[in-house]
Amino acid sequence: MGTLGVTKVHFIGIAGSGVSALAQFHVMGGGRATGSDRAFDRGEAAEVREKLGELGVRVFPQDGSALDGSHAYAVASAALEEENPEMRRARELSIEVRHRADELARHVSAGRAIAVAGTSGKSTVAAMAFEILDHVGLSPSIIAGGELLALKERGLMGNALRGRSDLLVVEADESDGTLARYRPWLGVLLNVSKDHKEVAELKRMFADFRGRCGEFAAQALAEFEDFMPGSLAFRVEAGGPPPRGVAGAREEWVARDVRLGPEGSRFSVSASGSRGEARFSIPVPGLYNVENALAAAATCGRVGVSLEAAAAALARFKGVSRRFERVGMAGGIEVVSDYAHNPVKLEAALRAAHLRARRVLAVFQLHGYAPARFLKNELIESLSAALSPEDVLWMPEIFYAGGTVRKDISADDIVRAVAARGRKAFFAADRGEIVAALVREARPGDLVLVMGARDPGLPGFARRLLAELGVKY
Repeated sequence: MGTLGVTKVHFIGIAGSGVSALAQFHVMGGGRATGSDRAFDRGEAAEVREKLGELGVRVFPQDGSALDGSHAYAVASAALEEENPEMRRARELSIEVRHRADELARHVSAGRAIAVAGTSGKSTVAAMAFEILDHVGLSPSIIAGGELLALKERGLMGNALRGRSDLLVVEADESDGTLARYRPWLGVLLNVSKDHKEVAELKRMFADFRGRCGEFAAQALAEFEDFMPGSLAFRVEAGGPPPRGVAGAREEWVARDVRLGPEGSRFSVSASGSRGEARFSIPVPGLYNVENALAAAATCGRVGVSLEAAAAALARFKGVSRRFERVGMAGGIEVVSDYAHNPVKLEAALRAAHLRARRVLAVFQLHGYAPARFLKNELIESLSAALSPEDVLWMPEIFYAGGTVRKDISADDIVRAVAARGRKAFFAADRGEIVAALVREARPGDLVLVMGARDPGLPGFARRLLAELGVKY
């Protein structure tokens, strides 16, 4: 991916996954970086701060003191207010402040970027594609929203790596509308469901994204009725979308004979043309991970990776932090942490959990009052459908990340609706109450599933549950 010399950049909101990945990528390319974050000022995110320090990133309080005339520009997260001390100081010094998405778009335009889009599965498909490309020696780069466990095993933070080639895998986020800024060499669209925006608006956004993809465009198809029963297909159109009325060159990757198991899945993948067929065995559970693996295999197939090589790489797939990540076992009870937060992801995580255990004890931490209002009915439908009558669900109050919001909805509103549909659902004012109730309820053979996004305390909460279960047993 080349080097950046000694360009010095300041990263504001550097504890967040998006900005921290860009800071690491900058330093890995030979640049210098400083950073700040309110989480650090509160004494939080110590592990992130430590990893950044190991790469040579200097961290300052978020009071403007870090910025001086030696900075080429600054990068800011979308959550930053214009009157933040860092923003004011940058204006005083006439230092350009770039949005996180603009900085990522610059990297996307610099080489052969594979941009993974869709409302679910982006982190996992990006990780799978990276591990396949890395396995065959193509030395790819990655800028991700989730932490790849394979990179953490190398001592890195996990959400960024700069390789030697011009191949770069990124996640293209639709939640804040910044998807429109990317012009990738290869675009990958996984799925579309209500999340942040209505489906009609998302379809328009993804259609625009598809039109801006360079040499290739790809789209996943998971409508079973269009193909053989029990099969999935991933359709890829070469050269981007063809002109209206003109048939484009098209290839299809299809997964058949899907066997779902508690620890993973087995299936066969065939591709049109002379690409042949291969048997896959992936060590991550759930039908959605079969879809993810198929998308990654098809994506890498367009780069020239064989199905056999993709299968070999994914047989050793390490996974992504908090994507159905096992925290541990205590007394015959497994604790799993998952980033699920929208209706589709919640339902997928719960169904994967049922492959491992007859009864699931679930904790779901909603984040944001606006998303809770927007997705209220869909959340009620998904939770009611995916929870079995034996399962138990606890929901604490909505996680408030700050800002000006209307707090006119409560997690209790969703709990009451789910309980009215015959499910065991309980509201707790705080998570401390949940620990005691869950530990009392748990018995050997159960699976404890902690779900939610954005709240940095969730991984620690899952570990606390495991520790308390360990004391009980």
